Order: sequence, then C-alpha cells, then structure tokens
Amino acid sequence: MKIDKKIIKELSDYLDEFNLTELEYTEKDTKIKVSKNNISISNQSPRMDNSSSPKLQTPNEEIRKKNGIEVTSPIIGTAYHSPEPGAKKFVEVGKKIKKGDTVMIVEAMKTMNHVPSSADGVVKEICVEDGQPVEFGQTIIILE
Repeated sequence: MKIDKKIIKELSDYLDEFNLTELEYTEKDTKIKVSKNNISISNQSPRMDNSSSPKLQTPNEEIRKKNGIEVTSPIIGTAYHSPEPGAKKFVEVGKKIKKGDTVMIVEAMKTMNHVPSSADGVVKEICVEDGQPVEFGQTIIILE
C-alpha cells in the first residue's frame, strides 16, 4: 500500500486549524486516522501507530484545576448552554447548583446528551462558548 503523505499533511493541518485532537478520513478500503497523539493508517485490517509527544497542559488549565471542582465533557461533541436557541441557559456564573443538575448539553451524532454536575457548588467559570466543539474530558465548567 502506498501512503499519500499529502493527505496526512492536509489532515494534520486541519487538526490545528479547527483545534481538534483527532480526525478520520475513509476512502474505499483505506482509512486514515490522524491524532495529536498518534497517526494510524489501515487497509482493511493492518494498522500502523506512530506515537508522538503527550499533550501538555497550559498554565491556565493547571490553575483551573487548583481553583475549584471541574465538570468535564463525557464525550466529544458540540457544547450548548441551553436546551434550544434563545432558551434560558442551564447555568450562569454565580448560580448555585446541585449534584446531578444539567449544566450543559453536548451534541454528538445528532444526539443531545445532558451533562450533569458532578458535585454541589456555585458556578465559578464557564469554560466553553455556546456551540463550541469539546473533547472527552475537557473542562466545561468550574464550581467553587
């Protein structure tokens, strides 16, 4: 199998351009998966993995972790602050919430997934914009 390096380069550029951690491209019996953590190409069943450096945390992420309780996204998708456009937001900075209250919706594959609060607290910071793509484990809100 001949690997088209141009496609891999394009996909890698898309990762940076759209702030993604993983992207998959399929054509006929060839599948190319590009990730900030690894690259794999498969032709039916064979697989190649090339590991690169692990993801590093930015100073802001480290500070956030020390300053409150993080509620993270359970899946990769698009985060929404309200159940529908123009509706009241689930949470606002300063709002007191209880464990289990919905704090956001993450849409993935046309399915709306309610994200519950993992603890009681007061919303200190909303870390993602409405309609922003989120990754698995990404902090979406911080509670005090």
